[in-house]
Amino acid sequence: MNAPDRHGRSGRPAAEGLMPSLILRLRPSNPWAVDALITAVVQAAVTIPFVVPRPADAPPATWPMYGMTTLTVLPLLWRTRAPFTALLCITAAGFVYLPLDGPGQPMPYSPVVAIFSVAAQAGLRQRRFTIGLGLPLVAVAVALKTNTAREYLFSYFLFGMVYVLGVLARTRQAYTETVELRAAELEKARQVEAERAAERERARIAREMHDILSHAVSLMIVQAEAGPLVVRSDPERAEAAFDAIAGAGRDAMVQLRRMLGVLRDDPSDGSEPGGSRSPQPTLAGIEDLVAAVRRTGLSVTYGVDGAPRPLAPDIQVTVYRVVQEALTNVLKHADAATVSVRLTWTLDGRLGVTVGNDTVDDAVGAREGRTGAGGGRGLIGIRERAAAHGGTASAGPGPGGRGFRVAVDLPVVFSSGSECSEVRS
Repeated sequence: MNAPDRHGRSGRPAAEGLMPSLILRLRPSNPWAVDALITAVVQAAVTIPFVVPRPADAPPATWPMYGMTTLTVLPLLWRTRAPFTALLCITAAGFVYLPLDGPGQPMPYSPVVAIFSVAAQAGLRQRRFTIGLGLPLVAVAVALKTNTAREYLFSYFLFGMVYVLGVLARTRQAYTETVELRAAELEKARQVEAERAAERERARIAREMHDILSHAVSLMIVQAEAGPLVVRSDPERAEAAFDAIAGAGRDAMVQLRRMLGVLRDDPSDGSEPGGSRSPQPTLAGIEDLVAAVRRTGLSVTYGVDGAPRPLAPDIQVTVYRVVQEALTNVLKHADAATVSVRLTWTLDGRLGVTVGNDTVDDAVGAREGRTGAGGGRGLIGIRERAAAHGGTASAGPGPGGRGFRVAVDLPVVFSSGSECSEVRS
């Protein structure tokens, strides 16, 4: 490697840390361009001793000497793709240049860049070989030139400093790659979670739409079918049937507008400032729900066992939708005379919801179970709603194998406040 010349010009200018700093800041977006730039800078640095005036007692600077100096620089073009090979070529050219007694350099620029490149990019075996062979070669190079303690100390310090900078650059690059990989993984996980959230939201909207439309349409169909039969014999009952149809349609429209309002980006529904929306259904709305079904001519009883307590709004919506869907299934699939709706509050923090009917034809009751659990969305939606709160849902024949019953069990914690918290399994 190039050492200070025998005239003692070992100058330690600011360029001592310039090359490693420059390499650290250059990101190899185009390795060939970066290596070419570094090579050009080093070539300019080693050219300076050949163009500045030399002392009268110094040997002249010839073109062959300049050519040999250039040979110590050209291998830097491959410092990124083959750093260890580049270092070997530079070292060999440097030792060939030593006996020529050409102009010395303030710093061994080419070896500095090559050692840094090996420490930053080469493999473990090549790095170890560089340390094991480089230290003795430094001693040989200094011995052939000045052979002074001052130059030994400077050369070993420079070798160690450049190598440590290369190790730090490699560590920093590894850390950066790890952070980028982690960021990419987090972004991918975020996208997956966003897709899952969208799927869950679509499923929730599908349940809400099914419950609202299915119940309203079922009530309207039942009333519409009964209307023509009594329009002449019992005009008042026919009028009540048509009123029920209109009421069911209006209720469905109100709930649909509320859902569409939630889906809109604009928090206002456009009707008035603030865009007020109808609240979500609660347990108190079950009585009105039962009353609406009674108007179809079906006998529906509603009872509560235990001491009611305040529930969280989302659980109240679930209970309401479960009762609504179960009553809709009765209207659509069962030839029932009576239906029983019952809420059971237990002391161990659970709420049971049971909707059962006495299907006149057992075959019809069985068909109700197959339709809800297999081909339809009704009982599937009930099970999904129950599972969302850590509860369970079951559907099947009623006591004694007659009729059909839907039962939901929800684990909840009651409180004296306006809300309660769920116990999620």
